[in-house]
Amino acid sequence: MNVKIIDHMGSDLSVVNAARVSFAKESFAQDDGYTEVEYDTWSGSIPVLLESDKKLINYLAKHNHWSPFGHASLQFYIDAPVFVARQLVKHQVGLTWNEVSRRYVDIEPEFYTPEVWRGIAENKKQGSSDDEEIDINPSTGSGPQMVDDYQRALKQCKWTYEKLLQLGVCPEQARMVLPQCMMTEWYWSGTLYAFARVCNLRCKDDAQFETRMIANQIDEQAKKMFPVSWEALRC
Repeated sequence: MNVKIIDHMGSDLSVVNAARVSFAKESFAQDDGYTEVEYDTWSGSIPVLLESDKKLINYLAKHNHWSPFGHASLQFYIDAPVFVARQLVKHQVGLTWNEVSRRYVDIEPEFYTPEVWRGIAENKKQGSSDDEEIDINPSTGSGPQMVDDYQRALKQCKWTYEKLLQLGVCPEQARMVLPQCMMTEWYWSGTLYAFARVCNLRCKDDAQFETRMIANQIDEQAKKMFPVSWEALRC
């Protein structure tokens, strides 16, 4: 599972000036100071804010003046299992999503296998227990014999999918046999405020671990690009 930042618009200064325009005012970087930021797909600089501008951003976030944070945006390229994607796509406001479609492609499917199998949580609202791991390794003989069964089920799904395609079944129907652990990929674009809301919900301990893995990567990358605004928005 991986998150790459593809593009962005604006900076902390964009948020400040979107707010200050109400009084026909404008702020500039501190003594024309800029900090270098590098990613795999992008490198550039971000402005260093005046203390008064930092205070303004914190005030905006504290008092729920969210519109200035809508003038800065991010675009990510993400690959993750389908079940993670279906949790994250529920976030709609301020976000745009375009995903690979197996109606049109029949590339070889890849599947996600967890390193740890978690036990059932006592609290039904919590999906799994972080304190209890289920031993499903057949070699130990101390837990359910599921490792081979899981892999066998995936191989059967893949074989059936490929057989249906060979028989001339259209991809949009052949895909029905593929499981939720299949890997998918998508572009996800949206405002700074929208992604902060995603992370405020999905980085919490009660979010599914695999979903947190994606949200935490978004969190780390947004923090580098918009350090002042992100700290103010994240709670």
